[in-house]
Amino acid sequence: MAKQPHLLVEEGDVNDIALIPGDPGRVDRIAKQCDNVEEVAQNREYKVVNAEYEGVPLTISSTGIGCPSAAIAIEELSRVGVETFIRVGTIGALQTDIEVGDMIVATGAAKEEGTSKRYESEVYPAVPDYDVLTSLVDSAEANDEDVHVGPIVSDDAFYNESDEYVDDWNDAGLLAIEMEAATVFSLARRKGLRAGAICTVDGNLVAGTQKGADSDEELPEKAKNNVERAISITLDAVTDLA
Repeated sequence: MAKQPHLLVEEGDVNDIALIPGDPGRVDRIAKQCDNVEEVAQNREYKVVNAEYEGVPLTISSTGIGCPSAAIAIEELSRVGVETFIRVGTIGALQTDIEVGDMIVATGAAKEEGTSKRYESEVYPAVPDYDVLTSLVDSAEANDEDVHVGPIVSDDAFYNESDEYVDDWNDAGLLAIEMEAATVFSLARRKGLRAGAICTVDGNLVAGTQKGADSDEELPEKAKNNVERAISITLDAVTDLA
């Protein structure tokens, strides 16, 4: 099989399980908790490394921001051998009781984005694989970590999430908003693969806060610290899924 044009990987370069943060910098943060780290490729927003965690081989690949970029990552990684995808990201809360630094495991994602709709009807559910979902929740409980578990929304327009949208999502009981999960879940389901997502809260749209709004840095300090905890939960889940 030819080398994939965006991620620059080919068959034999990757492992069965892939952790897929959006940020290339978070690839390095995940890798720091692993052993035998080896960079495979780096191009555009995509950085791909292989590593081991407690003897389990895994691949870590950034997806960039948004569903179109994430879809390219899922398409190309699945073509060269990845069978399980776990998004390790950040997310904005939509409920008043969810605080910055909290962690959310998604049970589904509303399709307020355009990419998945090019693959299928928007009425088809964007849901994670059950085994990935339960492994993330079980891993959190085993680490004495509290996580919110429930539906989220994936949206394309970071700077156009108006009060009307936020109020509607809040009324619907959606926990939080991010930009990739709906397409990740949908593509994985269509391909007969597994996917899930755990995200750390970096702001609360109901409270009127958004990441970067009150700081010169993208993430608040509490969110930075808890991203590391979400990574640990995910890596422990990997040992259960291998």
